[in-house]
Amino acid sequence: MDRTFPKGFLWGTATASYQVEGAVTKDGRGPSIWDTYSHTPGRIKCGHNGDVACDQYNRYREDIALMKKLGLRAHRFSIAWPRIMPAGRGGVNEKGIDYYRRFIEGLLDAGIEPWVTLYHWDLPQALQDDFGGWKSSETSRCFADYCEVIASRFGDIIENFITINEFVCFTDWAYGVENGEYAPGEKLDNKGINQVRHNALLAHGMGVQAIRAAAPEARVGLADNAVVCVPVMETEEHIAAARRAYREKNAHFLTAVLEGRYPDFYLEEQGPDAPVFTEEEMRIIGSPVDFVGHNMYRAEHIMADPESSRGYTTVITPSSYPHMYAPWIEITPEITYWAPRFLSEIWGVKEIYITENGCACDDKVDEFGRINDTDRIFYLRNHLISARRATAEGIPLKGYFCWSLLDNFEWADGYTYRFGIVHVDYTTQKRTPKLSADYMSRVARENRIL
Repeated sequence: MDRTFPKGFLWGTATASYQVEGAVTKDGRGPSIWDTYSHTPGRIKCGHNGDVACDQYNRYREDIALMKKLGLRAHRFSIAWPRIMPAGRGGVNEKGIDYYRRFIEGLLDAGIEPWVTLYHWDLPQALQDDFGGWKSSETSRCFADYCEVIASRFGDIIENFITINEFVCFTDWAYGVENGEYAPGEKLDNKGINQVRHNALLAHGMGVQAIRAAAPEARVGLADNAVVCVPVMETEEHIAAARRAYREKNAHFLTAVLEGRYPDFYLEEQGPDAPVFTEEEMRIIGSPVDFVGHNMYRAEHIMADPESSRGYTTVITPSSYPHMYAPWIEITPEITYWAPRFLSEIWGVKEIYITENGCACDDKVDEFGRINDTDRIFYLRNHLISARRATAEGIPLKGYFCWSLLDNFEWADGYTYRFGIVHVDYTTQKRTPKLSADYMSRVARENRIL
């Protein structure tokens, strides 16, 4: 079997600002909701926080040199909104601008293409205090202003902008879970959470428009962890059921963006709890994007079911189903085929990137200082096989970003899970490439599955 990817396929890694940067009070950075949340007792495992994380703010040159040594062609990272606009609006922190320019220029000098995410959940605390965060569309407007600043300051050296990362994580998981799961950790009713979702979508659309106005040559997209629907078996009826489920299960996020409307069935189901919106807001939300980034770690298995009103059933995952070290990452490598396929078939998306894929492992340092993470290589290899199937069938999958370059602060799990292909000693900050780093380096250099 030919395991080669198309010429020009983009190989990269991904990180996020709060998870790796540290230096949370340095050079004028303002507090974010994750600073507040992680310092609230009982919120994060083991009482961990991102105050230091991987100290990348001070060690970015070392990390860029490491990426270059690995032969990576791209790196996706996020800009910390409170490092640029400490109050979330108004004044710009020039030291924050200077830092990211140094980081971006360092990547370019190393031959690494920078992909910038503007929002990876570290909302300025001031916007939470002033407006209730994403409960208000004022936050959406502030986000658009922030996007304009970033695009105007970096449009000369950045080609690819990602507005927002994973809607569900900073909406449902942050405002819709009892006692909170993610910052800011509130519990709204169904109507409230629907409005939060809408405000997040509006921020994306307004951000797209702001970036295009400030940097007309830039390319703009998003990175969503949409529910990946996989047919229980590859028969016509199950594939059709999974295709329908993919559109419907993502009705309130990805479908709304790509269609510029909420599907009728979704609004009917929500009834009086449906979000309040205008037609103009939906046109903004549906602003055309140049590419779609898809973060993916697991699947929902779908089977055709004539007894269901939907025509399909989501199969309950049995307790015996295999998973990786983090139990929520089930072994479903088919996701890197079916998600790009359905994006192409349903909406005609012409350019698709896997903007996150990876897993946590129970990494052990051996007597020689090595981390031989064969389980992570198993996970990556099988997902790449499915991604290669997509490209072989002409599906416009153009690149793959491995999550993550570094072990890092894993949100509510603190430092208890390691997702990096590079090991980080959180006491000394020593970086040690794992066996999986060697694997991804060879894959990137040879443009084929090994």
